[in-house]
Amino acid sequence: MSSIETGGTTASDGKPAASTKALRGLDALNFFLADVRDGLGPYLAIYLIAVRGPDQGWNEATTGLVMTIAGILGLVAQTPAGALIDATNHKRVIVIAGAIAVTASCLILPFISNFYVVTATQSIAHVAGTIFPPALAAITLGLVGPKMFAKRIGRNEGFNHAGNAVSAAVAGGLAYFFGPVVVFWLMGILAACSIGAMLMVPADEIDNDLARGMTEQEETAQEKPSGLATLLQNKALLLFAVLCAIFHLANAAMLTSVGQLLTHLSGKDHATSLIAVCIVAAQCVMVPVAIFVGAKADVIGRKPIFLAAFGVLALRGVLYTLSNNPFWLVGVQLLDGIGAGVYGALFPIVVSDLTRGGGRFNAAQGAVATAQGVGASLSATLAGVIIVSAGYSTAFLALAAIAALGFALYLTLMPETRDTVAAGSEPESGGSLPPAVPASA
Repeated sequence: MSSIETGGTTASDGKPAASTKALRGLDALNFFLADVRDGLGPYLAIYLIAVRGPDQGWNEATTGLVMTIAGILGLVAQTPAGALIDATNHKRVIVIAGAIAVTASCLILPFISNFYVVTATQSIAHVAGTIFPPALAAITLGLVGPKMFAKRIGRNEGFNHAGNAVSAAVAGGLAYFFGPVVVFWLMGILAACSIGAMLMVPADEIDNDLARGMTEQEETAQEKPSGLATLLQNKALLLFAVLCAIFHLANAAMLTSVGQLLTHLSGKDHATSLIAVCIVAAQCVMVPVAIFVGAKADVIGRKPIFLAAFGVLALRGVLYTLSNNPFWLVGVQLLDGIGAGVYGALFPIVVSDLTRGGGRFNAAQGAVATAQGVGASLSATLAGVIIVSAGYSTAFLALAAIAALGFALYLTLMPETRDTVAAGSEPESGGSLPPAVPASA
């Protein structure tokens, strides 16, 4: 392993290597924050439908509406959250505050049932959760530097998915005996562990200039970050944002819809355990996929790997329609480990490619995540409406068609963003690295 992974004295790009304590803290942070960062996620739909139920006005459509409203408010906060991470030197404090806000907003849910109050709490959770993706990527870049970033992001995602798998397995096992309420207990424990992990990373080891995407040359020249308006001039970044929106429009509602289907097929007593099995199965696949992507993205290139994610997503939607057998549904859910595993690892890498040197890496992440959030928010409502009007199979096929559209657009329009010089290969025709957002004095 390189010194940057083991806490040596100097990294391969000349940056002082992060200490072993800092890197182990980053591992632990990704592991424990895995469930906290997404709030209740798919468990929200199960809880509202299985526990609250139609008697209290909850069905697939109303649940989807809550998730859409919360998602829209969360996506509005994405770019400001990224800009905040770029601007602040207190990233640890912000991560801790976000973890507390998300957890508190979810822990209150068992005590409320009013549609507007539930929507408000989940909106707070979504807004606070926008902090985590740019903060984790920024902390990582600030610790290890740009040359080791792709590999380390793959490791981050591996620990993130491992954390999701373990927490889902624990939740599923305990829910069998105690019901869906165990999800709330687990969130409180994980939030406390996340705070402890964040405190393991020394603040003085995070290079805040590198963390916002500045290069060493620009740091030396004391250049200032580019203006936020310059993000709109990066055509490749805008195209990538549209493709991310399409990916999440197809992907976000799939697991939620499977959870709702399992609730009807197996009853509320077993729905939480079954959806936990789905999550564990997918997360176990995501761990090696994310590590592979981090290790090979500089060799294979970003584009072929991202196309695989779109293709697998489309296939998954079709396969869901072939059987309602719970074991089949869980088996198909394994494919989520490939699609989501690739996306999670490549997203910050591609954004870093497209914004290198501009000092707006995290703001750009937030801007692209806004588009991603639009897709995810609309996905829940789209699937819910189709399910109510035409059934689950039609909804899954519609989501698969959207994924196929994303595959075609990425194939024909999106350039390869890999730094071909760093990868040690000649630029391909029509596939060279697009210009990054320029820094400006």
